[in-house]
Amino acid sequence: MDAIQQHMIDSYRAAQRGELPPPLPGRHDWGVVREARERRRFEAVIAGRPAYGRRWAALRSLLGKLGRSGRSGRPGKSGKSGKLGKCRPSGA
Repeated sequence: MDAIQQHMIDSYRAAQRGELPPPLPGRHDWGVVREARERRRFEAVIAGRPAYGRRWAALRSLLGKLGRSGRSGRPGKSGKSGKLGKCRPSGA
């Protein structure tokens, strides 16, 4: 049984009992995501860790490690910046 079928059964049951129907499936999903994010930030503060920027800091440190090892993380690219520099023809 999927969420829509369960909602139909719950709506029918609520109508039989004279109660309000339940909210539609997915109605409060973003609110739950928001609350989970706030809870994670709260627990980080209580534990003494930074509450914001943890993912970006982890990504920067990972990319920094790749950059120091000579890899850029992109296929077909070397660790060099791609600038030509002082490249002159041999006759000059």
